[in-house]
Amino acid sequence: MSIREQFIIPKRYKTFSIALMVIGLLTIVGLYVTHGSKSDAHEQSRFWGSLLHNSVYFLLITNAVMFFICATTLAWGGWQMSFRRVSEAISTCVPVIGAICGAILLLICFNDSHVLYHWTDSKVVEGDDILTWKKGFLNKTFFVGWTLFTIVAWSLLGWKMRKMSRELDNNPLPSKEAGKKYIWKNTVWAAIYIVVFALTVMSSIPWLWLMSIDAHWYSTMYSWYTFASSFVAGMSLLALFIIYLKNNGYLEYTNEEHLHDVGKFMFAFSIFWTYLWFSQFMLIWYSNQPEETTYFKPRAQGVWSGVFWLMFIINFIAPILLLMKRGAKRNYTTVTFMALLIIFGHWLDFFQMVHPNSSPNHVPMLLWDFGIALGFVGLIMFITARALSRSSLLAKNHPFIKESLIHHT
Repeated sequence: MSIREQFIIPKRYKTFSIALMVIGLLTIVGLYVTHGSKSDAHEQSRFWGSLLHNSVYFLLITNAVMFFICATTLAWGGWQMSFRRVSEAISTCVPVIGAICGAILLLICFNDSHVLYHWTDSKVVEGDDILTWKKGFLNKTFFVGWTLFTIVAWSLLGWKMRKMSRELDNNPLPSKEAGKKYIWKNTVWAAIYIVVFALTVMSSIPWLWLMSIDAHWYSTMYSWYTFASSFVAGMSLLALFIIYLKNNGYLEYTNEEHLHDVGKFMFAFSIFWTYLWFSQFMLIWYSNQPEETTYFKPRAQGVWSGVFWLMFIINFIAPILLLMKRGAKRNYTTVTFMALLIIFGHWLDFFQMVHPNSSPNHVPMLLWDFGIALGFVGLIMFITARALSRSSLLAKNHPFIKESLIHHT
């Protein structure tokens, strides 16, 4: 059977992705003129909050795809090998979006108006016992150092995993022992990535980048909650690219069995996200401690309640109703619809993580944020397509490739 190993970027696809990036840039300029250039700190926080929301969200979901690669590598899984190059291509977005996100985070951190991150104002910290107690962790030096380390580590380790994958395309392993050594080397590097991922996404980074917007409030479940949100959106993004390539005659060895398993991840982590969402909400509601209920009260009962409950309906009710059946996870139309809905739903989740602190009395107009989101979508489409076109769509000569070709559920 002859297969189409090389992806050729359609002209329409390229034009569409560039158009989305232009929309994103124009939206940023427009939001800066109407809000970011103002002297009022509240207006500035609207501008910087939108940039923070979108850059962090899309960085985390593209990085979550590399987590998927490393987790399955660590488990010695082979079922995903037929579409591994799609995962790798998406992960190439991490250095680019990471650079954008890092620049935004540093500009917010060193902003003289101290918008969003009030703990960056030394005068405010001096007069606040809680912030004074947290300043060993919440300070500019640690924030900058850990942010830079995180983005660089994600980028370098992702590059290493992709490099090892491509090494075999034109250099078949000469023996069984060579295959064992290759798998072991991949396992070691995947384990290193998982450790870094655990120390960043699953712990410190959500605290620094998102939770510190409301520095008086804290939750020990926040990082897991953020991870679940970004991972399920990352798997949805992966599903969209797989279906797009399949519809255009690529990925001949990827079939409904593989899509079914990707759909399982989308369904399972929607439920896992809901478990964490409810656990965090229930424990804070049950304990009824004023310093903790301040986070949920304006979101669940104030003007933000519509966004809060809409996000819950999209991210839990819709997946459990539409993705539970086996056939739904094998249907291209259903998976495409749910993938788009999940990505939007968790984008909305991040929106209500960031903005209620700077706009507690009204919900900002979503069009600005959505326009910036379209810019990031276009950037992901553009970078991923370029990566797909530069190497074989099939991870040739990999010891586990046969396992993927005969995979069934």
